[in-house]
Amino acid sequence: MNIVVLVKQVPDTATRIQDRVTGGGLDLDGVTWVVNPYDEYAVEEALRIKERQGGTVTLIGLGPERADMALKDMLALGADEAIHLKDAAFEGLGSRGRAQVLAAAIRKLPQMPDMVWAGWKGVDEDQGLVPIYLANELGWPHLSFVVELTLEDGKVRVRREVEGGKEILETPLPAVLTAQKGLNEVRYASLKGIMAVKRKVIPVWDAADLALDPSTLSGGGVTVERIERPADRPPGRILSGAPAEAAAELVRLLRSEAKVI
Repeated sequence: MNIVVLVKQVPDTATRIQDRVTGGGLDLDGVTWVVNPYDEYAVEEALRIKERQGGTVTLIGLGPERADMALKDMLALGADEAIHLKDAAFEGLGSRGRAQVLAAAIRKLPQMPDMVWAGWKGVDEDQGLVPIYLANELGWPHLSFVVELTLEDGKVRVRREVEGGKEILETPLPAVLTAQKGLNEVRYASLKGIMAVKRKVIPVWDAADLALDPSTLSGGGVTVERIERPADRPPGRILSGAPAEAAAELVRLLRSEAKVI
C-alpha cells in the first residue's frame, strides 16, 4: 500500500492572531509555525496502514523554505520520504491552483499511490477545499471527515460522524481521504527518528520539475481587501435593586438594547 500524505504548515494554534492585525493586514513575523493538526492525524493513519499492510508513506508539502521543517517533523514519526514543492510561481495560489500543483507532483512520483491523505482542513484558512479540488484533478473519489477506516479487497470503507448520527461510505481505491479529529492518537517521534532526519536533505521540486506552466495555474479567486479586529465587546452591566425591579430592567434591556427578545 503506497500512500501520499499532504502536509501543510500553519501558525501555532496558540497564537493570538487578533493581536497581529495591523494596517489592514496580518503581521506574522515571529510566529511559531507547526504542522497542521489535522494533517498529523492523516500521517498517523498512513503509518498505521503501512504497519499493517506494508508499503510506503511519502509526504508532500507545498510552501516556502520553512515548510521543510514540517516535513522533517513528520518524517521523524516514521514516514519514508518527503518532497517539498517550492517556487515563486506557487505563492498566492488559491485552493484550486494548489491542488493543480499537488496533482502534478503526485503524477511525477515513480508509482501512483493507492491513496492520498490530508487533514480535512487547514486551521489557518479553515476552507478545506484543496483535497476536494485534488480529487477532481486526479479523477478519484473523495471521502472526508474520516474517523474510522477498514481496507479490504481493494476497497476502503470509512465511518464519518455527521449531525445526529454517522455515515458509512465505501469506494474502490485509489481515493483521496481527509482525516478528522478522533481518527487516532498521534504518536511521538522517537529520538532515533529525530536524529535520522536531522541532516536529511528533502528534494525540492519547482514548476519546471513538474512541467507546469505558471500561467495555467488558478490564482486566489478571492481578494482580501482588508483585515480588521472585531469590535470590542461593551463592558458588562450589574443591575441592582430589588429582584423584581432588576428582573424587569433586565427584560427591558434585552428587548430595547440587546434586541434578543
